[in-house]
Amino acid sequence: MLSFTYNGRPSRVIFGSGTLSRLPEEVERLDLKRVLVLATPPQRQDAERLAASIGDRCAGVFAGAVMHTPVGVTDEALELVRRDGVDGLVAVGGGSTTGLAKAIALRTDLPQIVAPTTYAGSEMTPILGETKDGRKVTQSSPKILPEIVIYDVDLTLTLPAAMSGTSGMNAIAHAIEALYAKEGNPITELMALEAIGALYESLPVIAREPSDRDARAKALYGAWLCGICLGSVGMALHHKLCHTLGGMFDLPHAETHTIVLPQALAYNAPAIPEVMDKLRRRLRTHRSEAGTPRHRDAGGGRRRGDRAGSEQSLLEPAAVATRRVARPDRASPLGRGAPRGGLIKKEEERPMSEETTVTPKAPEYPYFEEHLSEEVVNARMGDDIDPRLREVMEAVVRHLHAAVKEIEPTHDEWMKAIRFLTDVGHMCTDWRQEFILLSDILGVSMLVDSINHRRPSGATENTILGPFYVPEAPRYAPGTNICLDGKGEPMVVRGRVVDTDGNPVAGALVDVWQTNDDGFYDVQQKGVQPDWNLRGVFTTDKAGEYWFRTSKPRYYPIPDDGPVGKLLGALGRHPNRSAHIHFIVSAEGYDPVITHIFSPDCEYLDQDAVFGVKDSLIAEFHRVDDEDEARRLEFASPFWTVDWNFVLANKAAVAQ
Repeated sequence: MLSFTYNGRPSRVIFGSGTLSRLPEEVERLDLKRVLVLATPPQRQDAERLAASIGDRCAGVFAGAVMHTPVGVTDEALELVRRDGVDGLVAVGGGSTTGLAKAIALRTDLPQIVAPTTYAGSEMTPILGETKDGRKVTQSSPKILPEIVIYDVDLTLTLPAAMSGTSGMNAIAHAIEALYAKEGNPITELMALEAIGALYESLPVIAREPSDRDARAKALYGAWLCGICLGSVGMALHHKLCHTLGGMFDLPHAETHTIVLPQALAYNAPAIPEVMDKLRRRLRTHRSEAGTPRHRDAGGGRRRGDRAGSEQSLLEPAAVATRRVARPDRASPLGRGAPRGGLIKKEEERPMSEETTVTPKAPEYPYFEEHLSEEVVNARMGDDIDPRLREVMEAVVRHLHAAVKEIEPTHDEWMKAIRFLTDVGHMCTDWRQEFILLSDILGVSMLVDSINHRRPSGATENTILGPFYVPEAPRYAPGTNICLDGKGEPMVVRGRVVDTDGNPVAGALVDVWQTNDDGFYDVQQKGVQPDWNLRGVFTTDKAGEYWFRTSKPRYYPIPDDGPVGKLLGALGRHPNRSAHIHFIVSAEGYDPVITHIFSPDCEYLDQDAVFGVKDSLIAEFHRVDDEDEARRLEFASPFWTVDWNFVLANKAAVAQ
């Protein structure tokens, strides 16, 4: 029968972007008159700006917080609290600052407002770890839990990728341990799995693009849930081990968690098979990758543990101390010698390679079982195959099997799917690729393009090349009219090519092509349209400027006479592409941009058949009713104008 205890922790959480601006009203809401702002020495300026925003309600700043919350530092801060009549605390920073606020609150019961800048998660726990005489001791009390936590995604944007990785792995450790802690329950399990997934998915994105706000928000959300988990179920083997090592050897907190996590999880794995299975399913893998070096590296984690595990003389006292303080949990008990023999090893003895895994190898998956189908298939791969091929095929098998399990197709339905793919293949010729069309209408082409063209903020976004690009189009002088068939509404396109700092890029090539007013490219109507109709290459001048004359683009259908067209019809979708002009903009030293500009008045703007429209690529088209200007341009009146600037990113910046 289901039976459990759940400890809900009362606290007010404010989550979003720019939320730190609400600090003054939260101080007022608690009716605080003399607030002390806490920070680490490097964050003093941030703390002083925060103090200024509070105004007369701020009693001062103490920027002395350090790692592992030494009792001596707490005593120093308490002197200010008593001297200045402090009635509340504001902590801005990571776990060190939060720990100091908690230590003061434990002794004074002062209310706390915490604004985290890392993914530590300790702000959501009533747990405090303090260090004295080289020994770190943890305790729990309702006084320790902060009253208000302000999560502001903006505060994490400047957190370095490497620190984000170790901080995030520290948070993941909270949630993983909650899955097998003694007080574990169904509520914390739900939160823990959600938190692990959020961080597992966001940390690699942050490592590639630290300014990605969506990834930062997802990571902060995951860290919040991780903190709730730790605060609800307490600590087990992993945390006790980390606190012991950190306090004894003054090790960096988050990095210690990052290094110990896979070791502790591997040690406990045989005793918690149901937890390992849930982790694999949440991460959609047959390996517990959240605890492997490969994922730590993606998040910027470190491989080596400073003095921990690298000095043989330290192992025995660490093992003894760990056995003394480690609490029991639902995982493997700690017998004599267990930490030294099973957890704390020199890296030379226990290499943490990509093969380090807590999952059984092929011999333990010999026969097919429905619930282990992807594991059975992936375990059949050889040991010496190309690593990238292994990675790709494991993911394909994993997701394909997951889809089949979700859909549960009949035999007839599966054969219908196979016949559809067969028809797609039969439709392919030297001049038509139906599989690319299938990739297009499923949005996969755009996804692959986006993954391979991540650029710094402000640079022009990519979109798909399309099948109708023809290289070596004629080069024209500025202002040339590329509309050779005279159809459609006349239009002028002009603008500049600049770099991400706004400097003009002279000599950039602007390669242009589009359909005519009938909705066809010239290569689709050989002998009907003039050769090179609505195609041309222009070169920017010293100011980075370009301009040309053309006709206003219109929507057109993708080829829909094959199996992909039939699929679109069955899905209730049309085959039309939103009206656009294609561009390839390139210059020496810059990452070339393959993109479109889209007409804002097209009826298919938000229904593009291949998902090519991005909000940043929607231009403003202006209708001009000026006969004199039209005559100067050799146009009929009225005509259209578009002003559009392209921003190129330096190749070196894109490669980073």
